[in-house]
Amino acid sequence: MLTLSRIRRIQLSGRPRFQRVLASSLMLPNYNLPPRVRIRFEGFENVPDRPVIFAMNHTDRYNYWPFQTHLWRKHDRYTCTWVKGKYFQNPLVGKLLEWANNIPAVSRGYLLSRDFVNVMGRPPKTVEYQKLREMIEAVATARATGEAQKEVDGSLVPEVIFTRPRDLLGRDFDPTREDYATAIVELFNSMMGTFTDLNADARELGLDTLIFPQGTRSVHLSKGHGGISQIALKQRRTVIPVGCNGSNKIYTSSSPIASKGGDIVYRFGEPITYDEMERFHIEEDFQPFTPKAEFAHNQTFQDYVDVVMERINELLDPEYQFAVDEESDGVEGTARFV
Repeated sequence: MLTLSRIRRIQLSGRPRFQRVLASSLMLPNYNLPPRVRIRFEGFENVPDRPVIFAMNHTDRYNYWPFQTHLWRKHDRYTCTWVKGKYFQNPLVGKLLEWANNIPAVSRGYLLSRDFVNVMGRPPKTVEYQKLREMIEAVATARATGEAQKEVDGSLVPEVIFTRPRDLLGRDFDPTREDYATAIVELFNSMMGTFTDLNADARELGLDTLIFPQGTRSVHLSKGHGGISQIALKQRRTVIPVGCNGSNKIYTSSSPIASKGGDIVYRFGEPITYDEMERFHIEEDFQPFTPKAEFAHNQTFQDYVDVVMERINELLDPEYQFAVDEESDGVEGTARFV
């Protein structure tokens, strides 16, 4: 299970051995034997010889595996990849993910959904989830603005969620000391502080960072989220848009073994440098993922990622480009988190 202490134990490697082992023992034999998978990089000359953020669409569960394999084999580069916190739920899978330089991008939705399952033995219903999110947003907004906290009716949520003292994913929750929503906000801030530090560590180690800005799998490109914006602007990073084409036709199931042969084409766009995005620069120092930063600069973060998504869209075959409404055709609801 992903807890505060668990994310604090993660240590990245500049040359992750497990990425090489996985590529050599699983991916390369799988790709080279019939029915054969052919991987092609187009426009890689756009990638500078320094650590960058690769921003890629996310068509299927494994579309970053061929990418990492080819990046290592042909260019001797390694990545640190953002993955959902729920994938660290299984201890063995979590350890393998850590060895492969994956770091969990935690969300408030994940924290409240995971804790709800721990307490109730089931995921929250839609109305329960919505009420809990409203409570958390009320706390975050009050902290960001200094205004009085909005009252939210929590009567539709099981009372035990608010009253039972417990280990809240690594944080000691005492309802006589703080309310539930405040505890979730504090836990999120602590986890994402560590997450931000891990992104800085990746850069210092010479690692590229791989991010799926749309946040969930979808054959059609969907609207991006502002997490990539916060890291790119805070750490003054260069972003390389990448369009992945064809992977979903190779990985057609939940198996990590490519079930069909064919071509996967990764197209690299021109660098999106910090200087190029000057209109989005934030002059004041800010801490990414905090209520204050997200309240004050939410539109800037969204506008930045909108540019990134448009650049990705230009690199995609028509079947992968934006849906008309830019909505995801992938996983929805609390299934995204647990």
